[in-house]
Amino acid sequence: MAVAQPTIGSYVRPSRWSNIWKSLSIVFESRVATVGLCLVLFWFIVGIISFFWTPYSTTANDFTANLPPSAANWLGTDNLGRDILSRLMAGTQVVLLKTRLPSGIASLTGISAIPGGVALWGVFGALLFGSILGLNAGYRGGWWDQIIMQLLDALIAFPVIVLYLVIVSAFGQSDGVVILAIIITGTPGVARLIRGMTFDIKTRDYIRAAETRGESAWWIMFREILPNAIGPLLVDAMLRVGYAIFAIGTLGFLGIGLPPPEPDWGSMVNDARGDIFKHQLPVIWPALSIASLVIGLNLLADGLREEITRFQK
Repeated sequence: MAVAQPTIGSYVRPSRWSNIWKSLSIVFESRVATVGLCLVLFWFIVGIISFFWTPYSTTANDFTANLPPSAANWLGTDNLGRDILSRLMAGTQVVLLKTRLPSGIASLTGISAIPGGVALWGVFGALLFGSILGLNAGYRGGWWDQIIMQLLDALIAFPVIVLYLVIVSAFGQSDGVVILAIIITGTPGVARLIRGMTFDIKTRDYIRAAETRGESAWWIMFREILPNAIGPLLVDAMLRVGYAIFAIGTLGFLGIGLPPPEPDWGSMVNDARGDIFKHQLPVIWPALSIASLVIGLNLLADGLREEITRFQK
């Protein structure tokens, strides 16, 4: 009787979707990361729904001011009689889902906003510039390291809130200026993280092999070093999105954050703080929104860090 022989070369390459799912499944292996992901997804879903539906107009003030929660206004109204739930839903858009372009650019292009919230674009910019600076400082060393890190240390020396105030006062209020402020304050931290990992990774054998093949410094930095630093960088990015959301809320509370008409959660707290001893709900709900989203991002980052560390061991 003939026995089937194992065929050589029968390996089936996993599909792209299976690779993506395998990468995402690490989140569900941690309960902490799963809870954080649920909180973040909740606000993403709320923001998407707000593009198509809100209980009332976010700027309408034809409600009874300071009405307690009822069937008409589930979360109550603010000091101007505007529906809090509608404004919370719309506030999610500018934080996570869209960035409004300046009026001049919008009139020329016919596009009023681009996908991606202010917090996401700010963190992406910080990761981009921080990675470039950190890789060059860590891999090249010498004067590169000295000059880059001295400049970044000069930025770190300033309190973050002072840098925010200087940038916004210099360029005015807009979504792009808030993004610029987040990039400038976030780049030094990313650069220092990448620099530290580069010092370790550049001593590995595969880096020596790439140098022996005659690969350029830029090729080695972005094709050999950066992919091996993605794990910690991803965890750091999650934390920085939370910091950026908190920064947006802080600027909004100070009255120099994202401009109207769309509300942001910080400006909602600022608008209602004058009546906080009489009517607490208009302050509590946006504060809880900021806290829940930031806590969700922190839980997601902590869970990912634990799973990545366990996987590497």
